[in-house]
Amino acid sequence: MTLFWIFTALMGLGVAALLALAVLRGQRDTGPSAAFDVQVYRDQLKEIDRDLTRGTIPPEEADRLRTEVSRRILAADAKARGETPGTAARAPGALILSAVVAAVVIGGGYLTYMQLGAPGYPDLPLNTRIEMAAEARENRPSQADAESGLPATAMPDDVPESYQELVVRLRGAVAENPNDLQGQRLLARSEAALGNFSAAWQAQQAIVRIKAAEATARDYADLADMMILAAGGYVSPEAQAALEEALARDPQNGVARYYGGLMMAQTGRPDVAFRMWDRLLAESPDDAPWIPPIRDQIEEMAFRAGVSNFTLPPLGQRGPTQADIDAAGAMSAEERNDMIRGMVAGLSDRLATEGGPPDDWARLINALSVLGDTDQAQAIYREARMVFADLPDGLQTVDAAAAAANIALPAPSTDTQGE
Repeated sequence: MTLFWIFTALMGLGVAALLALAVLRGQRDTGPSAAFDVQVYRDQLKEIDRDLTRGTIPPEEADRLRTEVSRRILAADAKARGETPGTAARAPGALILSAVVAAVVIGGGYLTYMQLGAPGYPDLPLNTRIEMAAEARENRPSQADAESGLPATAMPDDVPESYQELVVRLRGAVAENPNDLQGQRLLARSEAALGNFSAAWQAQQAIVRIKAAEATARDYADLADMMILAAGGYVSPEAQAALEEALARDPQNGVARYYGGLMMAQTGRPDVAFRMWDRLLAESPDDAPWIPPIRDQIEEMAFRAGVSNFTLPPLGQRGPTQADIDAAGAMSAEERNDMIRGMVAGLSDRLATEGGPPDDWARLINALSVLGDTDQAQAIYREARMVFADLPDGLQTVDAAAAAANIALPAPSTDTQGE
């Protein structure tokens, strides 16, 4: 850190010295201004003589002009004798201005850095940042702590009093019979409708407890959703546990995958968050509820993750998903090929003209394999490896798709003919 301050101080002094030198020198190569005027007037005398020779002015006019210019020469010469080159520049005002310039450059730079910079902040290599993110994830606030720091939720203005009274009675009934599954379901929905997400997730937690081993991925995803809403968008350790239960039962659950990415973003791993959201965006229908928030945030997440070539895909132009391809299995061979070819054509054209994320290339390889177009799939695989040559994660995605489709790059030619 000492080297940093020494280096920046020397840079500041150097810049300030150059600016001060320019102020202190403050003189023209032509000397005093009056001397310059004398030279101009002498040139005018020569011009008058040339005009007289050419006959463009009469002799009387030439004499009058010579007299006027000569008078000006005498006045300028007298003024020049009283000037010393650089006198104005070396006045006390120039010295004061030089000191102000130095103070502004050095002092202003220091104050700006103290406000916008990070004095005393150490270097953060990748391994250190990953360790810090893991520590932040382990030691982040609990659900109760997060909720305690938020203001009380106001009830919506348009809720009828009769509905409020029903909810009050429902709370009493559920309190008397906490193992009533239907009552807990009604209570969770009612509390959520009133914006009372804290009470809603507690009712949803009771649902999970009552159903025990029969609790579904949606039950746990709803629990995490209500907990996160109650915490103002924060994914607590308790919400994370619910998300993990949801994904254990359904690895493709969109709500859990979205919030999982959000949790990684909140705990210093935007790279993981971007990969999770990018894959979810590619595999989800346009009307999925998690698509709008992902589209609103994924470009910023790509920037934070250091992904410079990400382009948000247009809605409705992502090409066939794995679900589309799986659904084609119930069709006849001709129907299946026609459906997949129509979707593949759009995806292939877009990747050729605009490019796209690794998942799009992987889906294209998979779709071409289903169609039996091995040569084209191999060509796309080769192109994808060139596109993502400097992105290990991208290469891993397309390599996995090619391996699943049993597509391999041709071995390098060993033909030595002509050598």
